[in-house]
Amino acid sequence: MSDNEPVSEAFRRVVAAATRALSGHPETEVNFAMGDPTGSKGQVRLRTPPPSLDAAEICMLRGEADAVALRLRHHSDATHARRAPRGEVARAVFEAAEQARCEALGANAYVGVAGNLAAALDQQCRAKGLDRAQGIDNATLPDVVRLLVREHLTGVAPPEGARKLVDVCRPWIEGKVGRKLGELERLIEDQDGFGRALRELIAQLNLLDDEQDSPDQAEAQADEDQGEGGESQAQGESQASDKSSEDAGEGTEADSEGGEQEGTETDSAADDDERTASGGAEESETAGRVRRPNFSGDNRPRQPQYRAYTNQFDEEVEAEELCEAAELTRLRAQLDQQLAHLKGVTSRLANRLQRRLMAKQTRSWEFDLDEGLLDTARLSRVVVNPEFPLSFKREFETDFRDTVVTLLIDNSGSMRGRPITVAAMSADILARTLERCAVKVEILGFTTRTWKGGRSREHWLANGKPAAPGRLNDLRHIVYKSADAPWRRARRSLGLMLREGLLKENIDGEALLWAHQRLLARTEQRRILMVISDGAPVDDSTLSVNPGNYLERHLRETIKWIETVSPVQLIAIGIGHDVTRYYKRAVTIVDAEQLGGTMLEELASLFDEDIATTIRSGHRARAH
Repeated sequence: MSDNEPVSEAFRRVVAAATRALSGHPETEVNFAMGDPTGSKGQVRLRTPPPSLDAAEICMLRGEADAVALRLRHHSDATHARRAPRGEVARAVFEAAEQARCEALGANAYVGVAGNLAAALDQQCRAKGLDRAQGIDNATLPDVVRLLVREHLTGVAPPEGARKLVDVCRPWIEGKVGRKLGELERLIEDQDGFGRALRELIAQLNLLDDEQDSPDQAEAQADEDQGEGGESQAQGESQASDKSSEDAGEGTEADSEGGEQEGTETDSAADDDERTASGGAEESETAGRVRRPNFSGDNRPRQPQYRAYTNQFDEEVEAEELCEAAELTRLRAQLDQQLAHLKGVTSRLANRLQRRLMAKQTRSWEFDLDEGLLDTARLSRVVVNPEFPLSFKREFETDFRDTVVTLLIDNSGSMRGRPITVAAMSADILARTLERCAVKVEILGFTTRTWKGGRSREHWLANGKPAAPGRLNDLRHIVYKSADAPWRRARRSLGLMLREGLLKENIDGEALLWAHQRLLARTEQRRILMVISDGAPVDDSTLSVNPGNYLERHLRETIKWIETVSPVQLIAIGIGHDVTRYYKRAVTIVDAEQLGGTMLEELASLFDEDIATTIRSGHRARAH
């Protein structure tokens, strides 16, 4: 390090060198950018370090880099795809456990790497809210399984940020799969065998889909993938294996605390790639065996499973990071000026909602009871008919549940102009109103980083344009206001929606899943997701190389899952387009000026339903 070199630049240089060494691919290009760390053979993206670093941040950032490098070294995408289940929760568990395996190989070999990984893992657990989680559900199950697998492979207890949750869930999980967890340790260096055992573990947790994840179906899909991915994938794996073998004889320095790189790990990585390249050998032995394919009774051709060609270029970004502070201030002033005449109307609606919510948070009345206070408003019935019994009423405290509301706003190009302007102001008014009522609000936006596919499409073209690539664009998910941030700090960020060039294409299904996962990490009892959009998902790059209904079908599947399985309440508001064909609870408005009032009325009706449910529950409890 030279005297004039900034500390952050020196840190980048050292971390990049350590990442290349630990990954076993010395030619890997290491870049730094905002967003979660990702990596593929030839390119790694790490989180940009802040200008000033303390010891905790250094360990965390190094841990994230080590995790990416270890996955590159010990993981084969082909083997992973062959063994991974198809169900969403089952696949998330499988993915989390595989990451634990890769990290355990590095942690067991290097003390310094183990410390870095532990620091990063603790921070990740806290960021996901595992330190506040009360029990296990579909959102927390993959993380809990990952931590238990890590504990069995390394002997290290879960990090402090998730220890209470793991201790609560441990008896149930180990009661079902404790023996299988013990078997994983001897398979730590065999990804294929580890994946086979992991599928059995997932099956014992009752997470496998009987139709999609049957053994025959998995093998058939593997054959299909090999047929489509074909020769280009096999050639790529072969080249990777040759490269790994060449690197095996080189001594590399993995980490400043780890000392010299051991040759055995390099040999292990080469062996993994060799097993991947020859992965079809075992299946070829059973190729002549007659198998009856699964048949569901449906003659329609099977639709391709939704996937992203690569997540490497996606980003989740805070609004302030996309714009200079001075420009944000100017855009916010422009937003206030354009909608000055709407403030009076929307504010009156907001005040009405506030009065209704505050009333529900204190007391309510039950009527037509046999005892209590005499209901004088109903005495006229007795006058008309003396045989009619007297009616009584009782006041009671309502159980107003802790609530968080997420507004997910379509930031596509078709929203340009009046719709996005009104959406921004309506979100602003709603955030202020609900904050006064002790209801937390999160405001999110979704679009793509560029038109026509961006770097994802370039990556696909460079790889020879494989068939059915899936989603082929770079996602941009924007956090305008987090649920815990007060409105006064986030109000300026909403002006970003007016920035020229921000609004591009919309991939609604993945945006819904992103917003939904953020809500599931919250501890509030009631979680509401409100989607504001002006039509169906559209991305020219994706639809040009996939079926025409590819994005729409994924959106429908995502909505159905949230509406039928998730505890999150889902509402949609369509501007100029009918979204009732997608969502069960939806409203379509013709004029964007109706948006503010419609949002407030829909939320008010949800709270009205909640109070009605509380009263019915009270009646049933007294009846028993």
